[in-house]
Amino acid sequence: MTISIDHPKLTQKQTMVFEAMQAAQQPLGAYALLNMLNKKEFKAPPQVYRTLDQLVELKLVHRLESLNAWMLCCDHHHDAEAPIFAICNDCGSVTEHLDKTITNRITNLPSNDGFTPNRSVIEIYGQCYDCNQRS
Repeated sequence: MTISIDHPKLTQKQTMVFEAMQAAQQPLGAYALLNMLNKKEFKAPPQVYRTLDQLVELKLVHRLESLNAWMLCCDHHHDAEAPIFAICNDCGSVTEHLDKTITNRITNLPSNDGFTPNRSVIEIYGQCYDCNQRS
């Protein structure tokens, strides 16, 4: 899967991380990225974490909370929708889905108590189609 970058002003480190993630085509942890990247550019994990945080802010990368890994956004024009990640227990594949109805319901759930959410991460574990077919 090739995703074009709409942000031509990415730094050299941001571009390196983005391209490494694109080549991997799967969620990656910071240490896996560090091992893939040129050690001259990234000397320590905090540099990778900082770059990943910047890519998250640019809406080019998502953090998968339960996996402590990051993946490229499939559609980074979804400011109003929380991504829903379907994670396969068997092969580890992750697909991103968007559903405005679910996002609105989740955002409005705690509003009765005066709570104002600032982000949502929805991760669903199960078995992907391919692994289901092998079972």
